[in-house]
Amino acid sequence: MIKQVLRRLLFAAIILFLLSIFVFGLFYIAPGNPARLIAGEKASQEVLDQVTRNLGLDKPLWQQYITFITNAFQGDFGISYRNQTPVTDLIVSRLPVTFSLVGGAVVIWLLIGVPLGVVSATHPGTWKDRLAQILSQLFISFPSFVLGMFLLYMLYYLPKRNGFTLFPPGGYTKLGDGFIGWAWHMALPWLTLALLMAALYQRLTRAEMIDVLGEDYIRTARAKGISENRVIYKHGLRSTLTVLTTQLGADIGSLLSGSIIIEQMFGLQGVGALAVKSVNTQDRPVIIGVVLLGGFFIVMMNLLVDILHVALEPTLRR
Repeated sequence: MIKQVLRRLLFAAIILFLLSIFVFGLFYIAPGNPARLIAGEKASQEVLDQVTRNLGLDKPLWQQYITFITNAFQGDFGISYRNQTPVTDLIVSRLPVTFSLVGGAVVIWLLIGVPLGVVSATHPGTWKDRLAQILSQLFISFPSFVLGMFLLYMLYYLPKRNGFTLFPPGGYTKLGDGFIGWAWHMALPWLTLALLMAALYQRLTRAEMIDVLGEDYIRTARAKGISENRVIYKHGLRSTLTVLTTQLGADIGSLLSGSIIIEQMFGLQGVGALAVKSVNTQDRPVIIGVVLLGGFFIVMMNLLVDILHVALEPTLRR
């Protein structure tokens, strides 16, 4: 197992290295002059040359990349062009918001999606199965901003019109300032993201469990008189964990790199909102930092899933 983990760690390092080359290349291929952006349109040629030297843009491309990757390994992604703040500080300040959004939503969508999938798989063709599939199809068909607007209208504007506030329309309160206030402000973003993802996990759980419950070893377990709950949850649901953890790892990695629409809609100043702002202002160091962070999260989550698979599946330890 240790060899498998080390092999996957090496593979993850190679992926991150290739991603850094790709992002670095985009940074210098993209149109525009970073020195001009910092110095200003009216800056003289002398000032422009000085800024170019300060940024190291006068050096050969390979030297610039070595400097870039060396600093990146130390957690230094440079300075924001717009506000002269270290990129690392900007990203770190936004991470608690994104972690709060993704973490809470994951718990909710697993508590909704997986049980609904189990119910559908164990009652195929019944009204329970049809209802779960209708709800799943409905929420999958909703664009996230439409679902967010619907929840805002139903759970904020209508109660507000009647003289009370059920949930706030957005904003963020630190967890350290109190769990209740933190969860209250995050409730609508959590529900918006969780309902969308729960629909996917309901369908995935249903499809996998229907296949598993038709296997010979499940029929053998039932023939031996094992209780139905044990057959469903210990044998049936457990066999779907490989697929579910694979999907969960990919989803968490992607969302941690920025839930742009949800963050923008509810005024959450997370990584996604930072990415949008940086693209709009052409703040390239911040864009690079966000992209590499997103790649890091995705690679690390996939690595974690691979390790879990090796731990759960003895046949993979070769």
